[in-house]
Amino acid sequence: MAVVKHKEQRVGVFIDVQNLYHSAKHLYGARVNFKEVLKAALDGRKLIRAVAYVVRTDTEEERAFFEALTRIGIEMRVKDLQVFPGGVKKGDWDVGMAVDAVRMADLLDAIVLVTGDGDFVPLVEYLKFNRGIQVEVMAFARSASGRLREAADDFFDLGENTRFIMRR
Repeated sequence: MAVVKHKEQRVGVFIDVQNLYHSAKHLYGARVNFKEVLKAALDGRKLIRAVAYVVRTDTEEERAFFEALTRIGIEMRVKDLQVFPGGVKKGDWDVGMAVDAVRMADLLDAIVLVTGDGDFVPLVEYLKFNRGIQVEVMAFARSASGRLREAADDFFDLGENTRFIMRR
């Protein structure tokens, strides 16, 4: 499907870091090159905001990663990993990411969701049909929700080009 992309289009990029991290690790034994992802998401358009949603586990490697994202112009939204009795761990940003996208919708012409998580289908539908926003999704096709891919105005497969992954 053809989507409208022009240099004056105001774009917001919302990155589900955990989703991409685990997909790249399990599918390719690699890490995501977020600088290239951001560049492809913009595709020559005007960046209004890029936000990465991460869960903190307090490792040295993690601090360096957060600093690297900040250096390339990506804002960080960070929450601590929750550990429940019995050892169950939880740490996702689905609601926070969705709320931020809805809050910013009036300032944007296009929203790029960098995730393959099918939980975002209602968000995509709301932004498209209730707010008139063009919604694009970027993820690894091999692990992305088919329903999310279908709901989006455009789907960009990060697995089609090796510039989006970095070998360990």
